[in-house]
Amino acid sequence: MAKRAFDLLLSALGLLLLAPVLLLIALWVKLDSPGPVFFRQERVGRFGRPFFIHKFRTMRVDNAGLQITVGVDPRITRAGRVLRAAKLDELPQLWDVLRGAMSLVGPRPEVPRYVALYPPKLREIVLSVRPGITDPASLSFRNESELLAAAADPEREYVEVVMPTKLRLAAAYVRRATLRSDLRVILATLGALRP
Repeated sequence: MAKRAFDLLLSALGLLLLAPVLLLIALWVKLDSPGPVFFRQERVGRFGRPFFIHKFRTMRVDNAGLQITVGVDPRITRAGRVLRAAKLDELPQLWDVLRGAMSLVGPRPEVPRYVALYPPKLREIVLSVRPGITDPASLSFRNESELLAAAADPEREYVEVVMPTKLRLAAAYVRRATLRSDLRVILATLGALRP
């Protein structure tokens, strides 16, 4: 209950204070390339319930391809490169927190295709809480795209190396999460927000 109140307060405050920035980013995305301002994608939430995550669109509309981003992906727009580097594309998820689909801190939500590969025990733990905008695994894999770009088979590297490590970190977070630890993760995330 305290975590949800914490999420509601900070997400509402964030949306209110960042409203001018959000409007400017939305305008930039719209002027930079054809297509919608927001990117919506189905992810798996708490207890395995699907929901749609919201981000500022950083790729061309014809962005068919892998569900992971690898290195200097040609699908990424000019505005998208800057937004991704500074993680500003993630700001609309404050709305997902406000509406209760996500939390500020929690395991990052994954697409159904990859959740289907989770080991049952870890799946149960990781999906027992609301997914988050940030978590310890996000901080550890901040440069995941570059890491995957160096792999011979990026998707295999993600499924066999990156995802299992992220799942272990997510499960460890769930087992020990407190409001104090969430605040530490938020502060560490803000400290890492440098292009």
